[in-house]
Amino acid sequence: MAITFHNEGVSPSVNTTRISSWLSSCIDDLGYNLGELSIIFCSDEYLIDINKRHLNHNYYTDIITFNYNIEKNLNGDLFISVDRVKDNASAFNENFNMELFRVIIHGILHLCGFNDKTTKEQKEMRQKENHYLSLII
Repeated sequence: MAITFHNEGVSPSVNTTRISSWLSSCIDDLGYNLGELSIIFCSDEYLIDINKRHLNHNYYTDIITFNYNIEKNLNGDLFISVDRVKDNASAFNENFNMELFRVIIHGILHLCGFNDKTTKEQKEMRQKENHYLSLII
């Protein structure tokens, strides 16, 4: 179906065609059909407002994922704080685009049922992220 990109007060320089192609392959590999996926780039302030209003969390985060899947049809919204991605890239001595790709695939993995609450789940999530990141390099 479609991956759409939106900017809310920020405009990161990203190759949306490359990201769409990569994500389509990842989603297929994960056993899902692409439905409607929106990736919304925003600021810290925009995302903390969503975090407070919808999740009752009062802290900054790099991504919030809203899952609208219908069976194996992947549908969702990924709200990504470009501010957090920049700060995390700097903190982890990582290139901005690679950190952004990691955050995006992290959201996709959540839409596909992967969690990161326990140490074991975090390890599995990181392995999946690394695997799918290797496909875009």
